[in-house]
Amino acid sequence: MTRYILISLCLIVSSKLISQKIYSVDYSSQADVKVHVVDYMSQADLLVYKVDYSSQSGKNDGHWFFVDYSSQADKKIFFTDYSSQAEVLIYFVDYSSQAGWKKKDKIHYFY
Repeated sequence: MTRYILISLCLIVSSKLISQKIYSVDYSSQADVKVHVVDYMSQADLLVYKVDYSSQSGKNDGHWFFVDYSSQADKKIFFTDYSSQAEVLIYFVDYSSQAGWKKKDKIHYFY
């Protein structure tokens, strides 16, 4: 019985680590990660594709689902006005196949 509980707990924790359910907060102090949307794909650390359903959210691969409540989110982000204020620079892409990390040194921000 204990083994089943341990396995269930591991599955729950691991599913939380790989999800990309995002909530946009109003203040930088509320955020887990500060991001800035850049004008060009070449400037980005992460290329982001907005998915339509939470089941489509990725495994830290740039497929984001924006939730309505902060309690539903795995990561809370704040959109900065300037790139110098951000921890991660993002660019929103039009196609799912374009999403992903360009600079892997910042991947830890979304674990």
